Amino acid sequence: MITVYTGQGKGKTTSAIGEAVLAHSKGQRVLMVQFLKGSTYSGELIGLSRLGIPILQFGLGCRWSGMIRTGMKHCTGCGECFRQNRDPEIALELAQQAFDFVLGEVEANTYQVIILDEVSHALNRGFLGLDPLKELLLRSSSLHWILTGRGMPDTLEPLVDNWWDLNLLKHPFAKGVNSRRGIEY
Repeated sequence: MITVYTGQGKGKTTSAIGEAVLAHSKGQRVLMVQFLKGSTYSGELIGLSRLGIPILQFGLGCRWSGMIRTGMKHCTGCGECFRQNRDPEIALELAQQAFDFVLGEVEANTYQVIILDEVSHALNRGFLGLDPLKELLLRSSSLHWILTGRGMPDTLEPLVDNWWDLNLLKHPFAKGVNSRRGIEY
């Protein structure tokens, strides 16, 4: 089974986490691998680790993540962490490390559900090849795969069982409301 959560709106990673929690509650082993994200502060890092669901980040993170995590600083949305993870000199190696790690876990038959969070960014920027990913997805059809990220390549659609396109209709950001701890991060 392959599920995709894509679109310009919020809720892609959150939807994947919802599936992860449900699968975990039924005794399935779940793994989340985040492509081109690293040491950023986000609620899923703490929440999933408390539940015993491994979440691994392959990327560079925010220099303020420690202070944000403790509440001493607020995420300003500066985007520095995202820009660093789009630098080909950094991202090519990180995306390959993430893919190789997942490949090893598939070969070890460790998990029943694997989430490739933000994998679309690695694909769309050429940091990860589409063909190796397709081969992996088809080769391990007993797994439940969940792929997230904006602009998921349409060429994956024929392989996918569930394709969700999440788009913004209305959000408090438009009224100047800053991101909220525990909601947006």
